[in-house]
Amino acid sequence: MKLKCIAIDDMPFALELIRIYASRIPALQLVQTFEDAISGAEFLNHNPVDPLFIDINMPEISGLDLVRALQVKPLVIFTTAYKNFAFEGFELEALDYLLKPIEFERFAKAVQKAVDFYALRKKLQPDTSEGFFVYSDYQAIQINPAEIAYIESLKNYLQIHLVTKKVITTAMPLKKILEKLPPDQFLRIHRSYVVPVAKVISIQQRKVLLSSGLTLPVGDSYVQAIQNWKNS
Repeated sequence: MKLKCIAIDDMPFALELIRIYASRIPALQLVQTFEDAISGAEFLNHNPVDPLFIDINMPEISGLDLVRALQVKPLVIFTTAYKNFAFEGFELEALDYLLKPIEFERFAKAVQKAVDFYALRKKLQPDTSEGFFVYSDYQAIQINPAEIAYIESLKNYLQIHLVTKKVITTAMPLKKILEKLPPDQFLRIHRSYVVPVAKVISIQQRKVLLSSGLTLPVGDSYVQAIQNWKNS
């Protein structure tokens, strides 16, 4: 497996370092580098890549804004001298966040994350598997819908509660994760909660009882949707 990547950074010496590092990793092919974000964005809009190495603090447009604007997002690896952008990087589901000056071992670790992600995705069988990936702590984690106990929205984050009691925290809107879930197997009961219908024991007095024993509230806006589900 050879991953095609590009690098965007307004500092030429930073791009040169990435060129040197990329040349030492057989799994990585550095296709092109850009010293300005506009040219890099134009390239990305017409050329798919795998990992994208991108600086954050650039003059014309920040790396964060560029990534937000991309219609098709590659795996993003931010490269920056500033620690205070880590939260924004997490929100954008970045695969990794490299602090300058970047050491080769740390760069290689980020590349390995990208290799592992693509290897896992390749193993998925689209016709038999309903699994999907979310980003948590700069890692791509595979979620099996059958293992979800319920999903909770907490402002900028989602918490995916699994039947194993493990909780996966990811920066994703509830609406977006609903697009990844089998629509006939999950039900939104509240602006903050989605539940698997197979684990619903009863619905009484605006409360849903799950097979785990947990009781969750039903939001006013979702009463009719639940009633339609009960009658279907």
